[in-house]
Amino acid sequence: MKLGILSGALLFITATSRAQTPTASDTTTALPEVTVTYRAAARTPVTFLNLSGRALAARNVGQEPSFLLTETPAVTAYSDAGSTQGYAYFRLRGIDQTRINTTLDGVPLNEPEDQGAYFSNYPDLFTSLSGLQLQRGVGTTQNGAASYGGSLQLFSASLLDSARATLGGGYGSFGSYRLFGEVASGRRGRVAGYARASQVHSNGYKDRSANTSRSVYLSGGLFYDKTHWKLSVLAGQQRNQLAWLGVPDSVLRKNRRANANGPENDLFRQALVQLQNQWRPTAHAEVSTSVYASGLRGGYDFDLNNFLGFPSTNEMYRYDFRSGLLGAFSTFTHQTRRFTWSVGGNLSTYQRRHLGSERTTGELYRNTGYKREGSAFGKLEYQAGLLTLFTDVQARAVRFRYAGDVPLAPLSWQFINPKAGLSLALTDRTTLYYSWGRTGREPTRNDLFGGNDNLSVDEDGQVLLYSTRAEYVQDHELGLRYQSPRLEGSVNTYYMDFRNEIVLNGKLGPNGLALTDNVERSYRSGVEATVRYQLTPRFSLLNNSAFNYSRIREQAETFRPVLTPAVLLNQEAAYATGPWQLALTGRYQSHSYLDFANSATVAGYVLLNARAQYAWRQWEFTLFGNNLTNARYFNTGYVEADGTRKYFVQAPANIYLDVKLRL
Repeated sequence: MKLGILSGALLFITATSRAQTPTASDTTTALPEVTVTYRAAARTPVTFLNLSGRALAARNVGQEPSFLLTETPAVTAYSDAGSTQGYAYFRLRGIDQTRINTTLDGVPLNEPEDQGAYFSNYPDLFTSLSGLQLQRGVGTTQNGAASYGGSLQLFSASLLDSARATLGGGYGSFGSYRLFGEVASGRRGRVAGYARASQVHSNGYKDRSANTSRSVYLSGGLFYDKTHWKLSVLAGQQRNQLAWLGVPDSVLRKNRRANANGPENDLFRQALVQLQNQWRPTAHAEVSTSVYASGLRGGYDFDLNNFLGFPSTNEMYRYDFRSGLLGAFSTFTHQTRRFTWSVGGNLSTYQRRHLGSERTTGELYRNTGYKREGSAFGKLEYQAGLLTLFTDVQARAVRFRYAGDVPLAPLSWQFINPKAGLSLALTDRTTLYYSWGRTGREPTRNDLFGGNDNLSVDEDGQVLLYSTRAEYVQDHELGLRYQSPRLEGSVNTYYMDFRNEIVLNGKLGPNGLALTDNVERSYRSGVEATVRYQLTPRFSLLNNSAFNYSRIREQAETFRPVLTPAVLLNQEAAYATGPWQLALTGRYQSHSYLDFANSATVAGYVLLNARAQYAWRQWEFTLFGNNLTNARYFNTGYVEADGTRKYFVQAPANIYLDVKLRL
């Protein structure tokens, strides 16, 4: 569908909806929009940070969400292409994305087999969000993948907002651009609707690392006195010139834009459908239910000769995938002035076909992974004066079955994940909290197969399995939150004690995914803080800081985990006057290690970014300047078996101009 045609349709819908006369039922009392009950509240004793849709919109120009999240404590990110479009990844407290639970309106976005959430398949998703909550640590119970290092909860655009329409576009360095249009009807009687379409492109900073992607998001709702429904459809497509291989430092000294991949490309399409219902049978009871389905098709090229360090030939391998996920979850909540009790469950079934082929030979193998999951939880929150008591326990069972040319007995894991905590309202503005939580997580398919896409056997005919044991963590969080009209902030300390942790070992497998090893004992600890201060009515300061002290103990050796910097600092100074909004942002990231030997490092660096926004009538213009000091830096990499250090270079100084027209 051409973006211009769809944008015209959006304008027509807007004009039609505004031409209508509001009916009397517009003013009747009805339920609020469908809510997600896993979200932590002000007195919930867990560590979290909320970002509003307005705050996201000020920074969002269609870039990968990982880069938006780096402005929150303890988050690091990088991209394959060096620019902010295409494949990008984030880590929380040094814990990789496969161990961070990600949901959209409660629907799991983590791909069940390898537990990664791939935002690149849904480009410009953050334009359609009303907000997000990032929980650090075990947090509250979530659907889907274990919230091992934390959880990222995304909340879609509200259908109850007033009618609006926006057209937007932007252009910047490396041939990057975004075009989008969105329209919201507002509530018209008992119905409401929302639609967005986007196209994003970048040539990439690296040579031959372009990304072209598009997405649509549609939702509609029916509102009644005691119940309402919401149907949402999210679909995306992306094409990339691949750049997932690190580049040797010796090559980068001669050409920082070098791409170590061969002439490899990918194409993926993914869609997600969710039907939500909220029913309030009594004044104190609420039942929220969702049914969801998603499907993915696509694949990517693999130049084996180039990967092994030999000259490329006409030989080109291909990984193709076709997957489907079907699930449902429901939550019952009973709430009074002091007491909130919730119980719920989630069931899902998933399958993914893997097909390997070579351009001239044809199909080489075909296998399918099947994964079923069931979970149930009970959560209780009780307020006794200034004290809030919280307990949460989840039972979760997972079963993985493999069908291929090598027989493998089904694998299963069972977990009981308890959490408890308390918060104390020291004053009307200050809350002190402590929480403890324990959770377990099964290995991914990539962990099980050691980075191989097709299961193989050793010379004795035995199945080659690598990490099969579950990993566990006990998380202690102690924090203080404060909020006043001019000053708001939070500070927390944490200690995460791991058993059998599955950690990155600094290497990549032949499928392009990071490899891991089990370690017997490890821990992560640190201090994190967020402070926002309104110095004057026009001038504000924002600081996010994270200090991490983490160690792995394996036999008699003690070392730091890879890609876990000890210090992360974000400082923003913002000034607003009349139609102008100006902001200057600095980021410091200390060095981190690439290998267990702690001999290879990624050097620390400082970035300086700025943005200037001007509003005129219905127009809004925003100019972004990134890496203004032109820092030459890397933020991730790995070490080959022969000791070669390979890095992922990130973009030098660059600019982007974003324009929005509000109709």
